[in-house]
This record gives sequence, C-alpha cells and structure tokens, in this order.
Amino acid sequence: MAKRRVRSSTVVLGSMGVLAATITSCGSDPDKRCVDPVTHSKLPSYECKSSSGKGDYYYGGSSSGSKVQGGSFDKSAVDRGGFGCSGTGGG
Repeated sequence: MAKRRVRSSTVVLGSMGVLAATITSCGSDPDKRCVDPVTHSKLPSYECKSSSGKGDYYYGGSSSGSKVQGGSFDKSAVDRGGFGCSGTGGG
C-alpha cells in the first residue's frame, strides 16, 4: 500500500484555522451588563447608554437572579481568557 501524502495547502489551511481561533479568543471582550453600582442589580441597557442613566457597565462575572457578582466595573480588570490565554478575574 502506498503512503498517502498530505498536501501542503491542507496543512497551511488547518494551521491558519488554529491561529485564527487563538487570536479571536484572546482578543474578545468580556461579557458586559448594565448594573446599578450601589445594589449590583441588573438594569435595562438604556440606563447605561444615556448620560442621565443610573447604571454602569459591569464586566465578566455571573448573575444570580437579578444580582451580579465576580466581575468588575473596570473593563481592564477582567480578562476573558481562552485557548492559549491566561484568565484572571477582577473584583
């Protein structure tokens, strides 16, 4: 039986897919929610979009019912992590 050879274009395309997945997962933004900064309750998004709104964006973390926890109001403090990335939580 003859050995089957893999074409170089197949190897290159496969490698490019892995590279694209790595770059995309490292560069993506963390989840954000509109939250009351005092009570940490979720608010409608328009409360964060208007200058007179009472909400701020809360990045990362999780929500339990109407409350959020485990994230941060500072986007730079939350790193989403992913394939080949180091994930750190902020709080």
